[in-house]
Amino acid sequence: MTPPDDHPLSRRAVLGTAAGGLALALAPAVAHAAGHAGPWRLRERLSWPEFLKGQDLIWGRMPKAWHEGPFLGDGLLGSMVYQEPNQNKIRFTVQHGRVQDHRPQFGSGWGTCRLPVGHLTLDPVGTITAVDWRLSLYDAEVTGTITTDQGELAFTAFVHDEILVVKAGASGGEQVRWTFHPEEAVSPRSSTEAPPSGYTPNPPWTTATADGIEQVIQPLTGGGQTATAYRVEDGTLLVAVAHSFPSADAQETALGKIRDARPYGVMRKRHRDWWHDFYGKSFVSLPDQRLQSFYWIQLYKIASASRAGGPVVATTGPWLEPTPWPAVWWNLNVQLEYWLINGSNHLELDSLTSTLHQNREQLVRNVPEAYRADSAGVGRSSDMFCTRSVGRPGTGAEVGDLTWALHNTWLSYRHTMDDKLLRDTVFPLLRRAINYYLHFLTPGGDGKLHLPSTLSPEYPVTPPQDTNYDLALIRWGCRTLLDSASRLRIDDPLRAKWQEVLDKLADYPVDANGFMIGANTPYAQSHRHYSHLLMVYPLYLVNWDQPENRELIEKSVVHWQSLTSAHRGYSYTGASSLYAMMGRGDTALSYLERFFDPASRFPCRANTHYAEGGPVIETPLSAAQSIHDMLCQSWGGIVRVFPAVPAAWQDVTLHDFRTEGAFLVSAVRQGGRTRFIRVRSLAGEPLRIRHGLDGPLTAVLDNGRPAQVKDLGEGIAEITLGRGREVLLHTGRRPDLVIAPVKIAKPGEPWGLPPVPPPGPTTPVDLSAHFDNDGVSSHEAMTDGNVDGSGYTYPAEELPPAGPLTHEGLSFVFPAYGDGVENNVTGQGQTITVPPGTYAKVRLLGAGTSGSVSAALTAAYADGSTAQVPFVLPDWGGQPGAGTTEVLRCTHRHGQNGAHTLRVGLFETQAALDPAKELRSLTLPALTRPQLHLFALSLEGPR
Repeated sequence: MTPPDDHPLSRRAVLGTAAGGLALALAPAVAHAAGHAGPWRLRERLSWPEFLKGQDLIWGRMPKAWHEGPFLGDGLLGSMVYQEPNQNKIRFTVQHGRVQDHRPQFGSGWGTCRLPVGHLTLDPVGTITAVDWRLSLYDAEVTGTITTDQGELAFTAFVHDEILVVKAGASGGEQVRWTFHPEEAVSPRSSTEAPPSGYTPNPPWTTATADGIEQVIQPLTGGGQTATAYRVEDGTLLVAVAHSFPSADAQETALGKIRDARPYGVMRKRHRDWWHDFYGKSFVSLPDQRLQSFYWIQLYKIASASRAGGPVVATTGPWLEPTPWPAVWWNLNVQLEYWLINGSNHLELDSLTSTLHQNREQLVRNVPEAYRADSAGVGRSSDMFCTRSVGRPGTGAEVGDLTWALHNTWLSYRHTMDDKLLRDTVFPLLRRAINYYLHFLTPGGDGKLHLPSTLSPEYPVTPPQDTNYDLALIRWGCRTLLDSASRLRIDDPLRAKWQEVLDKLADYPVDANGFMIGANTPYAQSHRHYSHLLMVYPLYLVNWDQPENRELIEKSVVHWQSLTSAHRGYSYTGASSLYAMMGRGDTALSYLERFFDPASRFPCRANTHYAEGGPVIETPLSAAQSIHDMLCQSWGGIVRVFPAVPAAWQDVTLHDFRTEGAFLVSAVRQGGRTRFIRVRSLAGEPLRIRHGLDGPLTAVLDNGRPAQVKDLGEGIAEITLGRGREVLLHTGRRPDLVIAPVKIAKPGEPWGLPPVPPPGPTTPVDLSAHFDNDGVSSHEAMTDGNVDGSGYTYPAEELPPAGPLTHEGLSFVFPAYGDGVENNVTGQGQTITVPPGTYAKVRLLGAGTSGSVSAALTAAYADGSTAQVPFVLPDWGGQPGAGTTEVLRCTHRHGQNGAHTLRVGLFETQAALDPAKELRSLTLPALTRPQLHLFALSLEGPR
């Protein structure tokens, strides 16, 4: 076998009868006329190393924050790589998915939250002048160089078997110098809020050395222990983290991991072998380079964050940073995190199902004691052990989160048809989750069963009766229990009750705008969740195959999207999947692209991560599911191939895409037409497929004989296909049966931070005559100034000195600041006269307050013409999107009552000017909230 490093071009053939994955054979394809049976084989023209290299993330400039840098993980230990804030060092974070506090009395935000571990810094001798890094998806490792004015550092980093491995070397006058920085074992929420009453800090860490291995030991007030062990030997750094509870033996576990670690070459080979096998389980290729790369990065991301049997993925993933969300959120986040694993054929990543199964007793303890005999539930957020009580219907509690999470587990069952999973996990837990509802359903005067007040997740009104969120979950749960009991041949005494609920449950509340939040509660204000639409997606109880419901579905989605102020990234990915269900690929793509739009309030970040006040992993993963929904859907007992492909995607390849019913689908689309479909049955379930092929259908089994096909109408065929058998579908003459990457029709830059071409000459513009706000205060006079209307300011001690400032080759003049000195311009419609000249871009240095600023300057030219020049500046506590860079990030801000932990930044953004015209002035937008704060402005000439 050729070593992976050689990266040969592989031309392999895939047997039609091969078992799983991309199994290989050498026979070529044989073409046959339409309608003739005969042997057939798929051929794979795919070099995995070459293909995935084209999807890699690239850094040609320094990442300054977690959402810009490379990231590594093995499902437990995670590391992100970026510049140590405001220092000449490189940070490698060290965090672990099992490390948490154990004091449930303080809630999931503080008492059972994920806890930080620490970070390493690589400390060069000289000043860093350049970086050249690559995150190789195929090898799951970061490689690159750091150039300084003294020499160069080169490194390779990966995470394997809960060990961060970094091999580094130096040349010139440089040296490899590592420092480990333990972090305080306190909730990441401490960056934005005070601890709850009665909360006491965890004890300080201690250090130890054994066998040349350094250790940091962190005891916990609530019991248990976290330990970090690290060693540098022969240029290789090894770092391991262990956590124990209730015992305090993590120290020995971490020490053992380093002491018993295999040689570097052995670890690296085992690490690479796992990842190379991982990618071979399915294949997707799109003609849009940036989206194609994004998709493969999400597969890498979820495999870095989750492995079956490990802890359920927290909302930050294994990459903990200061955040309001240091736990597991069950009312949308968890569900969106795992959808991707089904179609991509990666059920080995399903830690959600294993978490629910392992913590069945805790799920029972979460409901009030009176209901524990037959019920279970989980509150909105919890730790990895599902520790969070759930309230009672009738009190406005959020009740349905366990039922929705069990829909994910049911999807794992449907994609495997593993009856053991259905019998041991899905059925008994779903029975308890629905039982909890049954205790509270009461008949009304209309003869219907009604649910007392419950919360539709995060909709900010008095919780109504009969919320659509819960009615949809109850209906799905009862139907699924009845179907499961029949399949498992369980004569359950509750069967009659489940059927009665289906017969008598209150109708979904609907008004002129579509589905409401609940009874007497319309959808009347912007809502980021689509919890009131669960019956449409992802439950498909009300769906596009029901003509009588199409108008209701469409107006509900249109109305949801018409109120946008509270929308977040997953509001767009959810809309994308909803329109894909309708078969509207172009609309689905347009909503998905809003998530990638740098002008969006909550866009996808440079490394494909995402933030809402802190890292949240679910939205990019759900965007990958939106791509799935355009390419292949399986619900209602029907497999739908290419159901919503955008017109721009003329060529698409799918291979071993897993569907409900446990089928593996391979399909090729060329020139806007489906050329062939191959389906392999893993479980022998009935196959009903909406194939999208035009003309008389040819269906050939893997033995060369015609398949038994029944035309069900509307493009749906029913095909008899036994377990382990395959069928090939096509029309006309048999096409070439080749699985290969498609040609890129829409090129795009790599994700990461590719090198930026040197800017043209920059001319700083003097803003001092327009300064109207004091946004800076000193440590000694924190009450001086007010940048945001609430008395907060930038800390002077962390800002650059007044005068010339260079950022990535651009020249600015940073303003002077002092007590009572105004130092920035707010957006009040002011006109700023500029040095006459022709310019390609305007460069703005500043930030927004009360939100990100998305507005436009008005450029006035010498010929009398004007033009709107749109720009985006992030909120000062936010993160930069595409086209915006972070100039600096302060460790805190000043307030009227002292220092505050919110880390605020200043950003540089650009906007295009007409280089053919002489510019005379720029007029700022007139804003209120959010407000612009402009500290410097420069004009960039043509290169």
